[in-house]
Amino acid sequence: MILEMKVPSPGESIKEVEIATWLVKDGDYVEKDQAIAEVDSDKATLELPAEASGIITLKAEEGDAVAVGAVVCHIDTDGAKPAGDAPVAEAVKTVEAAKAEVKAEVPKAAPIAAAPAATYASGTPSPAARKILDEKNIAPASITGTGKDGRITKDDAVNAVPSMGTPTGGSRGSERTKLSMLRRKVAERLVAAKNETAMLTTFNEVNMTPINTLRNEYKDAFKAKHGGIGLGYMSFFTKAVTRALKLFPDVNSMMDGDHKIAFDFCDISIAVSGPKGLMVPVVRNAENLTFRGVEADIKRLAIKARDGQITVDDMTGGTFTITNGGVFGSMLSTPIINPPQSGILGMHNIIERPIAVNGKVEIHPMMYVALSYDHRIIDGRESVGFLVAVKEALENPMELLMDNNPKKALEL
Repeated sequence: MILEMKVPSPGESIKEVEIATWLVKDGDYVEKDQAIAEVDSDKATLELPAEASGIITLKAEEGDAVAVGAVVCHIDTDGAKPAGDAPVAEAVKTVEAAKAEVKAEVPKAAPIAAAPAATYASGTPSPAARKILDEKNIAPASITGTGKDGRITKDDAVNAVPSMGTPTGGSRGSERTKLSMLRRKVAERLVAAKNETAMLTTFNEVNMTPINTLRNEYKDAFKAKHGGIGLGYMSFFTKAVTRALKLFPDVNSMMDGDHKIAFDFCDISIAVSGPKGLMVPVVRNAENLTFRGVEADIKRLAIKARDGQITVDDMTGGTFTITNGGVFGSMLSTPIINPPQSGILGMHNIIERPIAVNGKVEIHPMMYVALSYDHRIIDGRESVGFLVAVKEALENPMELLMDNNPKKALEL
């Protein structure tokens, strides 16, 4: 029996996926539930498992965009499983032989005709091609058209490469690769955030000495008590953010046309770098989580993102985002809002700097923090007040985040 395998729906809003990689070859024998392909959606990369055991016939190529519900392969459930390293099945040989016969019957191609003489159309781009060439700042005269009478087609314009100047020696190779669907969606959303929001950024700095003191005192006991979960900075920042969101609820809201949607919960999106690019999984109801709960959830999501196991549901929603460019060494940046959210907090690296403390110069570990926000819905008072509230909680975590009882707060 021939089983048609169709693309399952990764999520309600996803209508199309892209075949990123086939993990098997045409004619291979596959086992039920074996991963046969990786498919990219605009939110995540997912594995496609075989629905039955048998010999597989691929119906789509890597890089093809296919609609949800479309057939991507056939599985012949009557196909025999090969013994050891023996050939897959006689059926596969028969198919290959048939293909060879078809190729043998194909008549030889006619000789290529000589290039037509130049006409008024030679080197003239079509309207679509002209638009693309203008965007690339490429002169039509530098392109050889492949269309009728030498006309420059849209494909000619798409494949055209701007001049890199006169070579002076050394390697000058280049490679053109198609962006994954996830990468294209991220690019689209980032541009939309810049073009469709009134984005501003406000800055402050945080003295990290109090947090470092608490971590140095309790991190070993915390790790031993909670099964290897570390006491990192993210739990302190997440707790500080959820506290500040309760004080300034406009930052925890988003626009929907002419309306504002305000949330009484804090779903915190955590920006992480995965093998397929930027991903933003969500810590649900972070306001109700303890330090251990936040660290455990972030560790779970980070591992899923690193291993390519993140799901669409893991990245759906979110009312506010935290991104940490400091892990890559960034000292200061202006993070871009994650639509349709209205705010994002940027963390940065920690550097020891001299600061004034009670009239004296002291050296402390300092971090710049940045809040980018949508000025259409958040005013300056709320944005600055929010960031100050985050700063106050981080510089006084014992009182404001732990109720002066760190052992209870850390569940030790």
